[in-house]
Amino acid sequence: MTRPPLYVRRPFLAGLIRQLPLLVVLVTVAVGLLVVTIGHWRQGLVMIGLVLVASAVLRLLLPVRRVGFLAVRSRLVDVVLLAGAGIALTVLVLMIPLPQP
Repeated sequence: MTRPPLYVRRPFLAGLIRQLPLLVVLVTVAVGLLVVTIGHWRQGLVMIGLVLVASAVLRLLLPVRRVGFLAVRSRLVDVVLLAGAGIALTVLVLMIPLPQP
């Protein structure tokens, strides 16, 4: 006798696993915002920019059934927007000169 699939046996757990990429991205962005709040704005914003690039890579590599709510538009549009925003944020933050002591 075969067991029913996970989404039938444990629908909440199956849904949580499906949204795991988005959860990782959101938690990392929250940590970046916490770093900004503590006073290390450059490190926090670079972290947020890099997690946007990482989410673009996840969106590019993961199949549709595994990517969850990271899939909002077509794959190409999602990847271009996420990677573009992440690279732009990271570059802009790193271009701001540090204050001289």
